[in-house]
Amino acid sequence: MQPEVKTPMRAPILQLSGLRVSYGQINAVKGIDLAIEPGELVSLIGANGAGKTTTLNAIAGVLPIAGGELSYAGEHIETLPAHLRLRRGLALVPEGRGIFTRLTVEENLQMGAYTRHDKAGVEADMQRIFELLPRVKERLFQVAGTLSGGEQQMLAIGRALLSRPRLLLLDEPSMGLAPLFVEKIFEVVQSIVKEGVAVLLVEQNANLALQFAQRACVMEGGLITLRGTGQELLHDPKVRSAYLGE
Repeated sequence: MQPEVKTPMRAPILQLSGLRVSYGQINAVKGIDLAIEPGELVSLIGANGAGKTTTLNAIAGVLPIAGGELSYAGEHIETLPAHLRLRRGLALVPEGRGIFTRLTVEENLQMGAYTRHDKAGVEADMQRIFELLPRVKERLFQVAGTLSGGEQQMLAIGRALLSRPRLLLLDEPSMGLAPLFVEKIFEVVQSIVKEGVAVLLVEQNANLALQFAQRACVMEGGLITLRGTGQELLHDPKVRSAYLGE
């Protein structure tokens, strides 16, 4: 009789243990646990003020944590500055995109690669981004502030990809965009995940977020109150009632 062969579990790229984040006396994130594996898309859904964006900003190093542990690629990074997290492959596309509106599209993309010194690699990645986001290539010499909202979101994602992330944090990528742009952005996200990049997605459009996620979590009042696969939560009556308008 052949012995049972067990598939080894992959080490998580991100591990949160009891993560807490505060604004003064206000506890915005109250001790959450979360693990994400390479090549996995995990969605965080919840109402405004639930702590989703605060969680992303704490992971990226934009906000300090008040307690708990934050491990990335096996390294504790609780006190690591944001720019050093980026150098290690942890990139954030913030809510509102955060592009440099007075720079051209090309200059914005170059800012995404400012931590890199491999010119040939940057050029190859730039061509890959043009394949993923042809609209960005079409607008290469245009001032970024004159782009549409959807084009700016594509630029923000392209800029983040030029840092060669191993973990990409996406905050509300579909906010305020026309359906055609939303569809394209989620196609790009799927392509990124297939290439082995882990994605942690915060998204108000719960239907989309759950459709595309391997796993998902519901945040309420700074806590994760529900977990499951994307499909499990998509068909959960409580989730459908609270977040899908049913």
